[in-house]
Amino acid sequence: MSECIFCAIVAGTSPAHVVYADDDVVAFLDRSPVTRGHTLVVPRRHSSRLADLDPEVGGRMFAAGARIAGAMSSPGFGADGVNLAMNDGRAAFQTVFHSHLHVVPRRTGDRVSFVKGLLSRRSGDLDSVAAELRAAVEAHR
Repeated sequence: MSECIFCAIVAGTSPAHVVYADDDVVAFLDRSPVTRGHTLVVPRRHSSRLADLDPEVGGRMFAAGARIAGAMSSPGFGADGVNLAMNDGRAAFQTVFHSHLHVVPRRTGDRVSFVKGLLSRRSGDLDSVAAELRAAVEAHR
């Protein structure tokens, strides 16, 4: 999948703000986040949709997402809640066809309408957000 941006990120040939990685998944900040810290968890091995995602790898993606969500909710990062979402197919707003789990930190009163937020996003300072979130993930074991 030489044209897949997420495969390029996994391979290290495209830049990303990685906040977590293991043998099965890589998690990095979304370039156009819904909220500060919006992270994507992707399998290292390409799958376009849920139908071709190995269920065990899907479970590992969710486990990594849960770990990141816990870190986001820690005092070090300060989210009051977290949305986990997977868009499967164009009709469900999937725009990159490499399976990925959105981990979106929420703060009380943020007034983000989740679906609307997926359509209008801003990048912010990804370097500092990634460093802060990496530290929170590392501390949240």
